[in-house]
Amino acid sequence: MEAIVDKLGRPIRDLRISVTDRCNFRCSYCMPKEIFGDDYVFLPKNELLTFEEIHRFARLFARLGVKKLRLTGGEPLMRRNLPDLIALLMQIEGIEDIGLTTNGVLLKQYAQPLYDAGLRRLNMSLDALDPELFGKLNGRGIKSDLILSNIDLAQKTGFEVKVNMVVQKGVNEHEIVPMAAYFKERGITLRFIEFMDVGNDNGWSFEKVVTKKEIYTMLRGQFELEPAEQNYYGEVAKLYRYKDNGAEVGFITSVSESFCSTCTRARLSSEGKLYTCLFASDGFDLRSLIRSGKSDDELLEAITDVWAKRADRYSDERTEQTAKNRKKIGMSYIGG
Repeated sequence: MEAIVDKLGRPIRDLRISVTDRCNFRCSYCMPKEIFGDDYVFLPKNELLTFEEIHRFARLFARLGVKKLRLTGGEPLMRRNLPDLIALLMQIEGIEDIGLTTNGVLLKQYAQPLYDAGLRRLNMSLDALDPELFGKLNGRGIKSDLILSNIDLAQKTGFEVKVNMVVQKGVNEHEIVPMAAYFKERGITLRFIEFMDVGNDNGWSFEKVVTKKEIYTMLRGQFELEPAEQNYYGEVAKLYRYKDNGAEVGFITSVSESFCSTCTRARLSSEGKLYTCLFASDGFDLRSLIRSGKSDDELLEAITDVWAKRADRYSDERTEQTAKNRKKIGMSYIGG
């Protein structure tokens, strides 16, 4: 089939698939424990897309132009038998890259099975090196040493690892330079993510954002950096290279330097809703279509129709008012 474009001429290239809404962390910017307490009711198993349904959707999206898949959550490693899904997705014609975003807690158990199934790329979340601060940030008291050892394990297993750090003013900006030095030494790309107003539960405001410009200024005081080329059209990270060893650092600038104009990402929630923006309010229910016996052609038509009507550019239009008043899906639900 011919690749599809939206109302602003943006093609569909990336599909982010949430495989579970559950997570073993309670990070304040994603699943604050005041809201996601011990009695919080997550989706029952029969409401989650099965691996066969995910595989079928991924195959159809590939026919429409998707080249890259990213598995997210919640915490995707909490979905049982995940390597089986990786093995299924590896067989899809047209898919050039599959990645997984994880907090890394369960990686010791799953690194080798995931690698054996064909997975090669991991994005791992770590917001501080300081063990006490990190334990506070993840809401579970889990120390950074565990994640760091699992990052080492992932590298030794053969994965290409990137580390994501969400930076919040007054919370962890003093960790920027230590994190940069630590991962530079190991040749791992560290990506600084500006604190975003995803969902309605994380207490976001512009005052809490540490911008790319501010982070870059801090790094330039310690390291020599030069711009690096983007790896592909629609890449969200603005990349720089350390002059002395060639390691890279990236900035995801959804707040200070919007990248809506080149956004090629669609998102499929764990219960089968299609979202065309991280900051969307509503999704299109694909699960009901697949479970009512629709043919591939009928599913393709539905997906094409949703993407063709897409005109999302929330980060271009964000204000304090829209951030506060617009109802948005939660990050834990859609996987960031």
